[in-house]
Amino acid sequence: MVEELKITVVGAGSWGTALAILLAGKGFPVRLWVYETDLCQVMQSTRENLLFLPGFKLPANIEPINELAEAVSDSDFIILVVPSHVFRGVLSQMVPYIHPDSILVSATKGIENDSLARMSEIMIELLPETYHERIAILSGPSFAREVCQQTPTTVVVASKAVEVAERVQLLMTTPYFRTYTNNDIVGVEIGGALKNVIAIAAGTTDGLGFGANTKAALLTRGLAEMTRLGLALGANPLTFAGLSGMGDLILTCNSALSRNYTTGYKLGQGNSLEKIVTSMHMVAEGIKTTQSAYQLALRLGVEMPIIEQVHAILFENKKPELAVYQLMTRKLKRENHQIQDVQP
Repeated sequence: MVEELKITVVGAGSWGTALAILLAGKGFPVRLWVYETDLCQVMQSTRENLLFLPGFKLPANIEPINELAEAVSDSDFIILVVPSHVFRGVLSQMVPYIHPDSILVSATKGIENDSLARMSEIMIELLPETYHERIAILSGPSFAREVCQQTPTTVVVASKAVEVAERVQLLMTTPYFRTYTNNDIVGVEIGGALKNVIAIAAGTTDGLGFGANTKAALLTRGLAEMTRLGLALGANPLTFAGLSGMGDLILTCNSALSRNYTTGYKLGQGNSLEKIVTSMHMVAEGIKTTQSAYQLALRLGVEMPIIEQVHAILFENKKPELAVYQLMTRKLKRENHQIQDVQP
């Protein structure tokens, strides 16, 4: 049964590589699409992703492939793990080669800048209607390195089709990687995307030298903003108390393993965004997602003061100290009325 399934992971960053290793560990043959030709050759020869996930050997049943058409052809499960800003382009190239019965799983956390579309919306736009019920979203608190170390981890897979969610759940679950199901695609995607923006804010406050009080306030009010936007888009508010909401928020706002947290920390220490981005060879999704979230909030009339201030720090050269001061001196409010007043 295991040998009959064909699995493709599209994207060989740290998370894509970690998922390929996890699935290969269950005995599945896994084709791992690698964008960079030279990296693909290195991975084939060394059996290690020295650029994005050094220190972990690729099992023999992982096949690094540079040709996208070859990688996705005849696959039963295709897991997309590419940055959000290239998601549309990569999927467009894949479409002619996807098997009619394939299940497509997005493990990308972000919102496209120009269209303000979530990854599932891009998939629905580009894929024939026959695939629409076979789309799933994988999210939750999961650092790639810890998954490869087999640290106990829990995630969530969302799909409108219960059978599809359960098939992905069964595919992904191991004794150290527990997968839950959810039917709220919107909430799971919004939580997974916006927690990266809040993580930039959390890193910034730590970089400024603030303490635990500040972090607790930021996570709580950040969760309120995520929930408000999710409700405006039709999400289930309970989703944000789950793995793709609070769970991922706790993870990314408290660890230097998070690229978004690290970006914020360096901003808080006075580094410019340009300098930070230049020094990184992996994408901090929260930078681009900040632009999308800010524009979505304006479009929908949703109050998101933390997102607004992160946007100002990143793209308007606002001093982080001033952003914090303005957040703390806003008009006084009741705690929950903003969430309650937004109808799904």
